Amino acid sequence: MLRSYHQKDIAFEAGCDEAGRGCLAGPVFAAAVILPPRFRHKLLNDSKQLKAVDRDKLREVVEKEAIAYAVASVDNVEIDKINILKASFKAMHLALEQLRQQPGYILVDGNRFVPYGTVPHACIVKGDGIYASIAAASILAKTYRDEYMHKLHEEYPHFGWLENKGYPTQYHRDAIRAHGDTPYHRKSFRLLPDQLELDFNAPVAEYTVVKVVSPQETRD
Repeated sequence: MLRSYHQKDIAFEAGCDEAGRGCLAGPVFAAAVILPPRFRHKLLNDSKQLKAVDRDKLREVVEKEAIAYAVASVDNVEIDKINILKASFKAMHLALEQLRQQPGYILVDGNRFVPYGTVPHACIVKGDGIYASIAAASILAKTYRDEYMHKLHEEYPHFGWLENKGYPTQYHRDAIRAHGDTPYHRKSFRLLPDQLELDFNAPVAEYTVVKVVSPQETRD
């Protein structure tokens, strides 16, 4: 069973996680989630360890039960400008900014983070398999990003984004060789092992706050 909190005496502890750092295309997404004290769910775990159907079920549970949650993204153009690590932190900050209840403490999956104002934080390696709030954030970041990549697939069906979600699978890279890149590919990434020169396309929006829901809205 995942742990409910890291700092027992702090009322609102937010878990943060991202999805899509290693992709060749699409935004990086991040989520911030504050769960009720002693929240439990038998399926809740690191999103990478779950089936898609279970992630979707858990997303509904988290959105209904969370004290506050928010999801945000930073697109491929901004990723190319500032690098993927900084873009991941920026997406987390954007999500934290949109929480209706600001946290007193932040738990971040991984080993690095840019401080969010004066709010204390802890970096937890593989934290999405340890703390419920980080696992919940990983569920939201993953499901929202997958949903976004499904929409991009409708625009660019040749790249297999329904299945690979923009990650560097052999199919994805073969499609880049055959069709070139798209406006959603990360130009600063090594799209092909042989570094084939690709066309650069017009940028899209820098970042987006994807969805913010208050506890009142989820329970009405």
